[in-house]
Amino acid sequence: MMPLEGIKVVDLSRLAPGPYASMLLADLGADVLLVEAPTGTVQGSAGSPGSKDAQERRRAYNPLSRNKRSITVNLKTDAGRQIVHELAKDADVFLEGFRPGVTDRLGVGYDAISRVNPRIVYASLSGFGQTGPYSDMVGHDINYISVGGALAMIGREGQPLSIPQNVIADFAGGGLMTAFAITSALLARQNTNRGQYLDMSMSDNVLYLLASQSGGVLAGGASPVPGMPGLGGGSPHYNVYECADGKYISLGSLEPRFWENLCKISGREDLIESEADTSKHDEFAAHLRDMFITKDRDTWFAELKDIELCIAPVLNIEEALHDPHQQFRQMTVQVEDDVIGTVEQVGIGPKFSDTPGEVRTTAPTPGKHTEQVLTDLGYDSSKITSLRDQGIVA
Repeated sequence: MMPLEGIKVVDLSRLAPGPYASMLLADLGADVLLVEAPTGTVQGSAGSPGSKDAQERRRAYNPLSRNKRSITVNLKTDAGRQIVHELAKDADVFLEGFRPGVTDRLGVGYDAISRVNPRIVYASLSGFGQTGPYSDMVGHDINYISVGGALAMIGREGQPLSIPQNVIADFAGGGLMTAFAITSALLARQNTNRGQYLDMSMSDNVLYLLASQSGGVLAGGASPVPGMPGLGGGSPHYNVYECADGKYISLGSLEPRFWENLCKISGREDLIESEADTSKHDEFAAHLRDMFITKDRDTWFAELKDIELCIAPVLNIEEALHDPHQQFRQMTVQVEDDVIGTVEQVGIGPKFSDTPGEVRTTAPTPGKHTEQVLTDLGYDSSKITSLRDQGIVA
């Protein structure tokens, strides 16, 4: 048994944050049904460029749609909307990631779906939320972390801001927070016997992720800036250093005992009492740069990992996937695909002792389960053929 077995999710989301949220639910056992648009009916609908083999390979290795089923439905038709309403009757969760107002215009907004199923948890995931001055603005991760306060603190002093990959807003503030909110709402439903509407804003949740930093500012402190001492990369003992092979090692020697160990292994015992003396930090940083550049990254890590320094190699994703610790933690898994065969995918982060999640299937081709789903809804073969002929399903 898995934690979310028996939970049914209707997923209309398209871009990364929504599919990541439903991937998290599916990995833990939820039955996630993708409601995709037939090819060519909307921008970003099912279908992708490249050869058939290339498309199949992208699909098989795409973790965001694993453990899910797929039906293609044209929501711009009355019959298509009726199918989604019928799916919602028996669902626990309805997830969408359109711009505010779109699902209402399509007839599958919260008001319409909650009339069909008052117990449904309906989550709308958007960049700036359903209300407020920015709600109708278009955006991407870089915009959400700008408004949410994260981008202004990332980088080096005196240099242009560093733009991170879309992990903060799209995946943490968007997908992860949405999955957390959905499971929380499902738990609340056990007490209230009612579903509810979740207005999930990525820019809201970026600021929410910055709760610790926000608390300091609200208490009268200054906003964090790039390169500031402490966690901002402005301290020699919380930084990264280039090694002889051009790769980097990271240090996080913040606590006094870690600082003392760092001073000792680097031959600067004279600085043990100077952690708080920032006037010595530039000198120590230069010393550490000169030290770490003398050996390659993995040599340094092998020599120092058993000393309490808070040290780790800076790995790219390929290296991380095959790192011995990540391998031991089963952070890569093998799964069988009907077309490609055995493929590797990233494993499941949460480790449950009694009800672990599982990567059971690779991503479906768009519409793979259309006939099965419609049959389960009570549609006979002639009706399904008619819906296909009219372009309502594919």
